[in-house]
Amino acid sequence: MRSLTIISHTEHYMLADGSIVGLGSTVTEINHLLEVFDTITHVAMLHDTVAPSSALPYISEKIRFVALPAVGGTALSDKMAIVFMAPKIVMTIRKVLKTSDYFQFRAPTGIGVFVIPYLMLFNSKKGWFKYAGNWKQEDAPLAYRFQKWLLEKQSHPVTINGFWENQPKQCFSFENPCLTDNEIKAGQSIIASKTLQFPLEFCFVGRMEAAKGVGLIIDALASLDAESLDKIGVIHLVGEGGRKADYEKQVEDRALPIVFHGYLSRDEVHQIYRRSHAVLLPSASEGFPKVIAEAMNYGCIPIVSDISSISHYISNAENGFLMTDLTASSLKTCILELLALKAPAYSQMIATSSEFINQFSYAYYNQRLLKDIL
Repeated sequence: MRSLTIISHTEHYMLADGSIVGLGSTVTEINHLLEVFDTITHVAMLHDTVAPSSALPYISEKIRFVALPAVGGTALSDKMAIVFMAPKIVMTIRKVLKTSDYFQFRAPTGIGVFVIPYLMLFNSKKGWFKYAGNWKQEDAPLAYRFQKWLLEKQSHPVTINGFWENQPKQCFSFENPCLTDNEIKAGQSIIASKTLQFPLEFCFVGRMEAAKGVGLIIDALASLDAESLDKIGVIHLVGEGGRKADYEKQVEDRALPIVFHGYLSRDEVHQIYRRSHAVLLPSASEGFPKVIAEAMNYGCIPIVSDISSISHYISNAENGFLMTDLTASSLKTCILELLALKAPAYSQMIATSSEFINQFSYAYYNQRLLKDIL
């Protein structure tokens, strides 16, 4: 028997029937960890709001959810709430860890400033830290810099995005798992049949906020000449966020071919990838977003910001387009390069090999855990 306790800030919600659902991407990843662990306990945050349609249930009773209070945010009051709730959070984690063989802590997150020191100093269990953010972010928030510094000083394995010079020996470069073997097989079939036919469809999947680059997408699209704009049928924006209403008004005022879908289920998002020719992600801060690998699996050319480890997997004008800087002008240049492609070049760019895309499968991730971490 091999048991695991996962500690994270992942959003969970209670449905009307009392069942629990959580952030779809994380829940799916954890469901697949049952191939490695016999039982899993996920200690994470329970919100009292309505669950988005992208939230998913765990697939087995072998996965148990233990609720933490939903704390976190950018305001001073949010940060103080974390401090006040710290003793309760630590006691909950301490109790659950007693029943497990291994731990995984998912960083960076607000609670990491005290949970990581606790796991370093008062925990005897084997385990690892998963750092999902930008490992080399120069202007990272102080709390994130502190967590990264702690992880560099301790001895447990840390999985990080990308391959870096002077990488500490306990830090292992890991891809973010996001695809099943069946999805990869289906993706290869889609790629084989996808062609460059105008007008094209683009997509974006993420939070509706400035840091994710939604405003840059709108501004870049608005700056295109009429001939170029005619080559774009629709841009699908998937997700929610505080600035969605403002973005919707901008799109309406400028009469742009953008459709806001809100939250969608995993299957619905994959259907959008299947019909889209490119994925836009002009984000200001990422590790390596699962969205990029998921979209590439279905033949979407990534048009992305050149930050963190993204360029470790995306080569400009070879299997995607890297923005030279985080501006609408740079994004526009990349879009125009895509619109200027000929059919053979497009087919060559989307021909993602099975070897490349398999790195982002759940099966490959689990094999790496068994080989390098456990």
